[in-house]
Amino acid sequence: MDKDLFETGLEKRKATLGAEYVQKSLDGADDFSRPFQEAMTAWCWGFGWGDEAIDVKTRSMMNLSMIGALGKMTEWELHCRGAINNGVTREELRAIIHVIGIYCGVPQALECMRAARKVLDETE
Repeated sequence: MDKDLFETGLEKRKATLGAEYVQKSLDGADDFSRPFQEAMTAWCWGFGWGDEAIDVKTRSMMNLSMIGALGKMTEWELHCRGAINNGVTREELRAIIHVIGIYCGVPQALECMRAARKVLDETE
C-alpha cells in the first residue's frame, strides 16, 4: 500500500466524515477487514479525493448523485452528512434528489429524501 496515498486519504476521509467516525471504523477493523479499510482509505480518499482538481463540495455532490443512483442508502446517508460538512446546503441536497428522481426514478428519490430528512433532523 502506498503510505502517502493512505495518509492523504486519511486526512480527506476524516475531514469529510468526521475524525471520530473514521477512527471508530479503523479501530473496529480486524485481520479480515483491515486490508479493505486501508485500501479504501488510500484508493477512494487518497487517490479519488486527494487532488485539488475538484473541490470537496462538488465531490460530495457527485458522490450523492452516484451513490443515490446505485441505491446504496447506508452509504448515501453517511455521505449526506459528509456533504453537509463540505458545505452542501439544504437547497443543493434537494436539487440533487430531484436529479436522482429524474434519472433514477421517483422511488429512489423518495429513499434519498427520507435519508436526507433524517440527517437534516439530526443536524438542525
